[in-house]
Amino acid sequence: MEHPHGVQPALGLFEDEGEGRRARAAGLGLLAPLPDEALLGILEQLPARDLARLACSSRFLWAFCQHDELWKAFCLEELEGRWDFQASWQDTYLAGTVPGYKPGARKPRKVAGVQSDLLYAPWLCATAAVDPAWLEVDNIDRRSGLTLEEFREQYERPNRPVILTDVVTRWPAMKRWSRGYLQKAFKGKQVIVGDQPISFDAYCRYSDQNNDELPLYLFDKTFCQTAPQLAEDYSPPELFADDLFGLLGDSRPDWRWLIIGPYKSGSSWHKDPNSTSAWNGVVRGSKKWVLYPPHITPPGVRPSEDGADVASPVSLMEWFMSFYEHKEGVGCTAQECILREGELLFVPRNWWHIALNLEPDTVAVTQNFVSEVNLPHVLAHLRSRSPALVSGCDVDARAQLYDRFRAALRQHRPELLERVEAAEAAARKRAEEQQKLAGLFRETPAAAGCSSTAAGAANKSTTTVAGKAAAVAAGGGGGFSFGFKL
Repeated sequence: MEHPHGVQPALGLFEDEGEGRRARAAGLGLLAPLPDEALLGILEQLPARDLARLACSSRFLWAFCQHDELWKAFCLEELEGRWDFQASWQDTYLAGTVPGYKPGARKPRKVAGVQSDLLYAPWLCATAAVDPAWLEVDNIDRRSGLTLEEFREQYERPNRPVILTDVVTRWPAMKRWSRGYLQKAFKGKQVIVGDQPISFDAYCRYSDQNNDELPLYLFDKTFCQTAPQLAEDYSPPELFADDLFGLLGDSRPDWRWLIIGPYKSGSSWHKDPNSTSAWNGVVRGSKKWVLYPPHITPPGVRPSEDGADVASPVSLMEWFMSFYEHKEGVGCTAQECILREGELLFVPRNWWHIALNLEPDTVAVTQNFVSEVNLPHVLAHLRSRSPALVSGCDVDARAQLYDRFRAALRQHRPELLERVEAAEAAARKRAEEQQKLAGLFRETPAAAGCSSTAAGAANKSTTTVAGKAAAVAAGGGGGFSFGFKL
């Protein structure tokens, strides 16, 4: 398969390198030394009319100005949900802004000599199929009939993922949520796609026609308000029914979403907000999941020091094509599965995860929750009061979420809050004792100023005490151990 505009990768394998350099120099002039990323950054600043004019100046700029992500941005930013997808984003924009424009009337034009990984890679990711090798590993437990005690002891407290096979199958949604049913539920209403409201029918047309590298994802947190009947078609599993954020009522952080997406859409690498745990139940279709525990950063992912921002490949397909084969290179075996129709995945707190839709029109419901088990971790996260780290509510309300949640716990679940506070106090006391013990083995400034004889005696004494402490920590000392980690 060939790029629709004749663009080739900048590898010198498919085109003469000299011709590529000449085409770049002729097409860009003084801009030729700029890397493609800088050139695209300049083009992103232009309005659509100027971009169309610039495309007429050279074959190299023509190829860059056809880059569909540029026109996708125009549609999302200027048309604000009033777009109706027309096979490409450029045609979609022109159909929405130029009276009488006929989508598809222009034939794709190919140009020679244009080499650019920046233009070629998105097309390659968009047209590539899911590699069967990515679907071979399935190492997450599948369970049914778990009691709450069994679930907490075997999975929630150890912070391990598990697939429940006997929950979603009981939902009325399994029989009802066809596309036609959802179209009736959302008739005349809008859904949230890419943080933007559009009609459900418009999204369905986009879903059927798009060929994006990263397809738009319907991720709607208001679906139960928009179509209340959908709330009657599913219910949270009993294992997750005790959701303590529910004590905040309508002012709780965002917590449930309807998720619909086409083939190869999905969610990129992230941890769920506010140290909550989550569950994700598939009503229609299937998803490929890859997960890593909290202390293991997935290959190709670069979180900021505070965890507020994450840099990763542009698309899910790019990550799978570039990094999946290196998944074991981070010193940990990834947890993987294909989550099938009728199955539900428990996603433990702070686990990194990615999900790739494997079928057209995949439909799922997900909810985040706070249980007794993960409550201490949620409170510790909210205690930062940082608007960059706390999420799920208005920016102005994020700094107060910790205090509001703690007040709600004190009013409605005082015994639970007391247990958490007691555990926090015990942890502080242990930390203080460890600090004091460590201080015994550090040379004080006064000792450093003593005579050489006194200093030698002090060193000898310190060495003896430190040696005994090390033996104790290692399990020696006649079988007695404090259990401190020095």
